[in-house]
Amino acid sequence: MTSEHKATRFPAIESLAAAAGASKDLDVGTKAPAVSSSSSVASSVHGVVQARPKRTWRSTVWDTLDKPPEERRFLLKLDAVILTMASLGYFIKNLDQVNIQSAFVSGMKEDLGLYGNELNYMVTAWTVGYVLGEIPSNMLLTRIRPSVWIPTCEVVWSVLTILLTKCTSATQIYVLRFFIGLAESAFYPGMQYVIGSWYRKDELAKRSCIFHASGNIGMMFSGYLMAGAYNLNGLTGFHGWQWLFIINTIVSLPIAIAGYFFFPDVPEVTAAWWLTADEIAIAKRRMALEGRAERAPYTRAKFRKIFSSWHIYLLPLLYILFNNGVGFGGQPAFALWLKSEGHSIAAVNSFPTIASALAVVFTLAYAWTSDSLFRGARWPAMVFAGCFNIVVFASLAAWNVPNGWKWFCYLFANISSGVSGLTMSWAHEICSGDNEERALVIAVMNEMAYVFQAWLPLLIWQQTDQPRYRKGFTTMVFVAAGLVATALTIRYLHHKERATKARARAQEAQGTDA
Repeated sequence: MTSEHKATRFPAIESLAAAAGASKDLDVGTKAPAVSSSSSVASSVHGVVQARPKRTWRSTVWDTLDKPPEERRFLLKLDAVILTMASLGYFIKNLDQVNIQSAFVSGMKEDLGLYGNELNYMVTAWTVGYVLGEIPSNMLLTRIRPSVWIPTCEVVWSVLTILLTKCTSATQIYVLRFFIGLAESAFYPGMQYVIGSWYRKDELAKRSCIFHASGNIGMMFSGYLMAGAYNLNGLTGFHGWQWLFIINTIVSLPIAIAGYFFFPDVPEVTAAWWLTADEIAIAKRRMALEGRAERAPYTRAKFRKIFSSWHIYLLPLLYILFNNGVGFGGQPAFALWLKSEGHSIAAVNSFPTIASALAVVFTLAYAWTSDSLFRGARWPAMVFAGCFNIVVFASLAAWNVPNGWKWFCYLFANISSGVSGLTMSWAHEICSGDNEERALVIAVMNEMAYVFQAWLPLLIWQQTDQPRYRKGFTTMVFVAAGLVATALTIRYLHHKERATKARARAQEAQGTDA
């Protein structure tokens, strides 16, 4: 196989030779596998990729079922690797992110004498590290191979997690949590950028939401893991909560190391051993048909264009409202309420996993209805989630409600977390025309969400307010209302923007004909 693609042109796509040259200029390392001949690539790509994806009842079940056999085989391989690596990585990331809460309610609080707002500060230390790392990390991903950067960050946070077992003070935990957050900052926005670089609009929501659902599975598994780890209390001199961190690392490291061997980078620079040259050509054509721009240099003009658009402001606002409207500000509110009601340690760790399971179900429901019932529209799920949260959090703010209804509210309070994948999918689609804008907007969305998460919980989710959290629940009502309003505003502006571009294309076509 040669080191460069031979020049071949397809409709709506740059020549593969130009793509290879671009990747060379970007200094991204090893080039993608070469295409053996222009005729073989032409025959393999022409007629393989549908300009407008076919839609029947079969694609409602799973979108690849209506695609040509060659593209279907390509997507099967892509899903098997990208979705597996993304989901496993997000699983261990969320497992390591929330284990501090499981450990806190399972003996760490008493063993280390943490009776103030230490848990808030632990969450904040992680958030500060996460915030500082996100934008630089995603900008690096447009220049460095994701197959190197993302697995390296996974290895770092896995090793730091096991060091939490040696902590004897809150200060030591704060320091480690900061660096764990810094390492983990590469993963979610980075994986969303990679997913958006391979999948088309009719495929994107499902993959993004499956990816996000794996995070909820991680949260759910953390509860079960803590319940099991608690039974190891005293074994080899470690407390049950310390065993949680040990087991986390044992689970995480193999997944992190596997990323070096399987991660495919992005289509224009991929050197994945499991993709053929024809499949790489298919991947590039698919992205060209979506108008998904390839990498380009960061310039002053590009930054002016990005920061003069509403994309960089309203999309992060949407994600701020989403992200800070779920999860009780990092406080294990459901678990602490159960503990105040006198439930056992096993019950305190196990019952909240039901909420995570429900979040997984709703995440998948949002994805499938968005791609099929709402024909690619992302905003309906956000409006539903926001309205539902208004009811749930208003009820918890009132507090004196029937016990059964309170159980319902706690169990379903996290179902709005499932719109995360849809917000990212929407951002990919809105910013398709500029690769660097897409990477930056995705990073800023996640970044600004966690900037608010760094200080807002200290004001409204104070540990000393448990389990009632009146300020927190009341604030969430207004956050949910803001989510609904912002989603509808973005829908209006995006529709207006697309109409303007369509008119410009029509005028350009008329001018060409004349």
